[in-house]
Amino acid sequence: MQTSTLLLALLLLMALAYRFGRARSLRLAGGPRGIRRLHSLPSYYGLLTAIWCGLPALVVVLGWQALDDRIIAGDVVRSMPGAVMELSPGELSLVVNDVRNVVAGNVPAASVSPEIAAAAERWQRLESLSRIGAAVLALCVALAGGWITLLRISPALRARNRVEQLIRIALLSCSMIAILTTVGIILSVLYESVQFFRLVPVTEFIFGTQWSPQLAIRADQVGSSGAFGAVPLFAGTLLISLIAMGISVPVGLFSAIYLSEYANRGFRAITKPVLEVLAGIPTVVYGFFAALTVAPLLRVTGERFGLDVASESALAAGVVMGIMIIPFVSSLADDMITAVPQALRDGSYGLGATRSETIRKVVLPAALPGIVGGVLLAVSRAIGETMIVVMAAGLSANLTANPLEAVTTVTVQIVTLLVGDQEFDSPKTLAAFALGLMLFLVTLLLNVIALQVVRRYREQYE
Repeated sequence: MQTSTLLLALLLLMALAYRFGRARSLRLAGGPRGIRRLHSLPSYYGLLTAIWCGLPALVVVLGWQALDDRIIAGDVVRSMPGAVMELSPGELSLVVNDVRNVVAGNVPAASVSPEIAAAAERWQRLESLSRIGAAVLALCVALAGGWITLLRISPALRARNRVEQLIRIALLSCSMIAILTTVGIILSVLYESVQFFRLVPVTEFIFGTQWSPQLAIRADQVGSSGAFGAVPLFAGTLLISLIAMGISVPVGLFSAIYLSEYANRGFRAITKPVLEVLAGIPTVVYGFFAALTVAPLLRVTGERFGLDVASESALAAGVVMGIMIIPFVSSLADDMITAVPQALRDGSYGLGATRSETIRKVVLPAALPGIVGGVLLAVSRAIGETMIVVMAAGLSANLTANPLEAVTTVTVQIVTLLVGDQEFDSPKTLAAFALGLMLFLVTLLLNVIALQVVRRYREQYE
């Protein structure tokens, strides 16, 4: 039985368990008129029965799926000729991969050795038996869980409390998964970064002005100095982000002010969705737009004024990135401005203030925490952007403040360093984790600043 079919069968059993649990609670209460005798509503008794019918079976299925492949692979390897067992772990994994390809149908059985074909046939047979065993065990566990819960139903059973406790445990588990995932990401990046800083001094990485992560393979090789000064990357990231924010913040904030305070409902109903469409366009499309339209336009315009504009420049990437980020600033700022109580506006008008004075002195200060949060979200979006920079700003790690020259960013270099087959004991590869750690610290700093701004300027209304 396929896993999807098994899950559908479990859902059907849970639905039946719900009906039986609810019906049994009503029968014990003497019908709908005796529902007051029950501690909880009949639906809670049905939910409790359905949960204990499906939850243990789901655990069985997940556990079986986690161990199934490993057990089958071990049995198949042990059934192969003794020469296979004498292979090294790397060679043994290649043999197992060949068997998997035959089982998946990627490779015809006639094109491999008889040993591999026999192992693939055994694998398929064991896999079929495993699916049958998983289905039988899961269904038996589901039926047993539902039956035991049905027998325990009584008018005094606190079904609602138990259902809410199970839901609370499920929510706590989801929260712990999110927290543990974050901790795991931090620890993995931190561990690899420590390995990098054992090979490259921290001061050279943070304060060095030369970035050339290519290491020499031979002693006489030229052009592979292995310089890991990240200042050009930080400068390029900052330059492009400043250009993007210089475009997105004014345009996004002013558009939010107009849509929330001046525009009529009809215009707002059309303009706001159109503006938010910008957020749904893939970044690679923005990259094409920057490389094929904006960059040539800036180069031609610069030539008319006697300026030397590179074919790939920080200005082109920053302009297009700013256009992409406008919806982030506009939507959040519009929501925050709209959330300001109308009573504040009416009070300002009652004191004789004009609309513009009300916006500047009442509405914007009241919405400031949300606006700052939107701006910082846009900054994080700009710092983490990759495709636009790759296609419009280039890969050159130039330390410059001239927006007309080519630069690169931290995220682009991370992608470049991890492309292809890599050795994870090399400073070149480990440098990507050090750059990722710096991005994490910058993002953390932005979040701390946002929290401080919100705490300082937050206003509470009745």
